[in-house]
Amino acid sequence: MANYKMHILVCGGTGCRASQSEMILDNLKTELETKGLSDEIQVIQTGCFGFCEKGPIVKIMPDNTFYVEVTPEDVKEIIDEHIIKGRRVNRLLYVNPDNQEHIADSKHMGFYKKQLRIALRNCGFIDPENIDEAIAKDAYQALGKALVEMSPDQVIAVMKDSGLRGRGGGGFPAGLKWEFAAKNASDQKYVVCNADEGDPGAFMDRSILEGDPHSVLEAMALCGYSTGANKGLIYIRAEYPLAIERLKIAMKQAEEYGFLGKDILGSGFDFEIELRYGAGAFVCGEETALIHSMEGERGEPTVKPPFPAESGYLKKPTNVNNVETFANVPVILLKGAEWYKSIGTEKSSGTKVFALAGKINNVGLIEVPMGTTLREVIFEIGGGIKDGKKFKAVQTGGPSGGCLTEKHLDTPIDFDNLIAVGSMMGSGGMIVMDEDDCMVSMAKFYLEFTVEESCGKCSPCRIGNKRLYELLTKITEGKGTMEDLDLLRNLSEVIKDTSLCGLGQTSPNPVLSTMSNFWDEYIEHVTDKKCSAGQCAALKQYIIDPEACVGCTACARVCPVNAISGERKMPHEINQDICIKCNACFEKCKFNAISIN
Repeated sequence: MANYKMHILVCGGTGCRASQSEMILDNLKTELETKGLSDEIQVIQTGCFGFCEKGPIVKIMPDNTFYVEVTPEDVKEIIDEHIIKGRRVNRLLYVNPDNQEHIADSKHMGFYKKQLRIALRNCGFIDPENIDEAIAKDAYQALGKALVEMSPDQVIAVMKDSGLRGRGGGGFPAGLKWEFAAKNASDQKYVVCNADEGDPGAFMDRSILEGDPHSVLEAMALCGYSTGANKGLIYIRAEYPLAIERLKIAMKQAEEYGFLGKDILGSGFDFEIELRYGAGAFVCGEETALIHSMEGERGEPTVKPPFPAESGYLKKPTNVNNVETFANVPVILLKGAEWYKSIGTEKSSGTKVFALAGKINNVGLIEVPMGTTLREVIFEIGGGIKDGKKFKAVQTGGPSGGCLTEKHLDTPIDFDNLIAVGSMMGSGGMIVMDEDDCMVSMAKFYLEFTVEESCGKCSPCRIGNKRLYELLTKITEGKGTMEDLDLLRNLSEVIKDTSLCGLGQTSPNPVLSTMSNFWDEYIEHVTDKKCSAGQCAALKQYIIDPEACVGCTACARVCPVNAISGERKMPHEINQDICIKCNACFEKCKFNAISIN
């Protein structure tokens, strides 16, 4: 085995690959070979580093130099200057926005300072396609420990004592779930990993599977050992080709090393894993709908009880956890329940992974201890709002969550605190909005998604959410009434109380939270027929200032509906009854004579 002097880590997550990180990888290997350095310098493709805003990322070890926004054309300079001459390429280093200082080590960046990576512990550090690197970072150590030193009941006891709660959105104690499955006797049991990540803007589970697939495989085997299951199923959406590819490689390697399959580590315990593909149905994130989809049936939820732990896949006891939940398991077994409970809050142990997106400077994947405040996430880790705009709201929990405002910024993030202020944790989507966002339009956006994704099995969700969407459309078009606002609130409460599954029960949350926190915007849309944010096209008015208009006719010539009239060299006017708000006149005017009200 080669004894490398240096290692060059290249982000190989989906985001960076979309920005030519594969070409960067190839160029690095070619340049090193040309310079005769291939035996001294190793190039490694890793999973996601998390700092997606600054990708593609290249990291040089052992000096821990963190290069951002690297292009394939930068490779030669990195090799010539850094690798050969030992001089960092300053222009590729991260620049602290506060003092314009170049920062070479990621641990000194605001984005990473308050993070604690447990589920993401190996992402960005190892080659996810090399099981030896995973083993060097303690992969399968917990499985070996459990099989040699612990009974199934002892494994479950550790999981219960740790306080780990399901990271898929429900927050149910994972150890208790395992215990229920273990207590239900059957000739066959199953362990299911829910990798059907459907929230808009969410990529937590995808990144874990792309960056550290062995952590999930090991956790599923541990779950199988403790619950009495010998078969595992990973339900993953087909839109995740890279995660699927790396899972297949990891499963094959784990079988070759004896960590999966028959008589694992000579213990007599058998455990096999299969992949099952989903077609991207949001409702299949609900465990019973997911199970029906795997059985070849329509992805619809069923009334519980019976819960999957009693009657799940093929009517057999089944334990379902999502990717992030499983990723925590091996390290808990190795370090102990007390260690894990020392992180987070009293009722929400450990950390949570969030996909931080929207109008924020540092878009990316983050992992923070439970109890970290929204303010710390948005303004310290996230670097504040883009373009110096004013913070307006943050949507947590995706389509099932709610919009929180400035008064909620000091709320500690955990399952109970977010519910208390009208939102929820969800699977970890976090979308930040600024002063230019319309909250009525935002609620409409999420309702449109929910209407599209509803399975249609129960009337409250199928019909009720459609009516909510129609009401919001009416309001954003300036046709709403005060009676519509009353109907909007009442219908939302009915849908929450009567829907069959979590999708319908939480779908009105964006409506109710925006009505609670941004009532003035709803009133403005209804009574003033105005959208201050300028996002509702039907409520926009394009006005020509007669003092500024020189009568050049440029606006009239680009108007597709001939809504603009006026003589040459004389002020023009826009007929509001004809105007379709296409913005063509606004873009064409060179004299700033047209304003949008």
